Amino acid sequence: MDAQTFLGMEPVNDNLHWQMRVEPQLTTPGNFLFGGCGLGAALVALEGASGRPTVWATGQYLSYAPTHSLMEWEVTLAVVGGHVTQGRAVGSVEGREILTVNAALGQDELEVGGIWVTPPQVARPEDCPPRYLPAMFRNTIMDKVEVRTATGRMFDEMHGEPGSPDSALWARVPGHLSPSAATLAIFGDYVSGGVSHPLGRRAMGRSLDNTLRVVQLKDTEWVLCDIRMHALVGGYAQGVAFLWSEDGDLLATASQSLAVRLWPEDAVLPG
Repeated sequence: MDAQTFLGMEPVNDNLHWQMRVEPQLTTPGNFLFGGCGLGAALVALEGASGRPTVWATGQYLSYAPTHSLMEWEVTLAVVGGHVTQGRAVGSVEGREILTVNAALGQDELEVGGIWVTPPQVARPEDCPPRYLPAMFRNTIMDKVEVRTATGRMFDEMHGEPGSPDSALWARVPGHLSPSAATLAIFGDYVSGGVSHPLGRRAMGRSLDNTLRVVQLKDTEWVLCDIRMHALVGGYAQGVAFLWSEDGDLLATASQSLAVRLWPEDAVLPG
């Protein structure tokens, strides 16, 4: 299964206009489109329109696309160069702008290069515990992506003791999504869950933006999301994730700014 199929993206009349139905498998527990799915959908449209792979993309989230709504995408290829296309995709519901994505797409050949970061030393996915999933998270994107905790604490283990700003999780879509920028955009949105670890408290992060920088695409069933939170000040947090293949290949980096809210300390997780 490819990302276009998973996201339900379909061209309308030409490759500059697309649409998708916001099905429950693409949504958050709040019953609106998961940010990573929105960015991934935009990349399906931009790559389809340009015929080039993603180098970089950033999305700004302006509003919510409710479950079962029809989201329409309009692509503009602002500049088409010899090696790089600069474009944007705007996603709307009933004429209301939800998400704007700007991107650079292209590929070039250069005889020199390198990767100068290394993955964390963690257990293989099959040796890591499945992440605890409260009932309220089921029948959402959280229920469609299998996640195993590589480092850090489970959501139900946040009892107030501060911890490391770094955490890591393995993620895959059972049935396996083929490698693509859109797939990595979905996994990269797990940065939003990383803010609970340094706080030691259950927190919810609403993405204000989401940036994906693609390094390379490699076949891998599981993707390791190596999350590093940088700061939380005035209710807004910033963090980054390095996305690795099972073989230790750097696939992409993802970064976000988040509006953070805390769960009430006496709240009981359903399920």
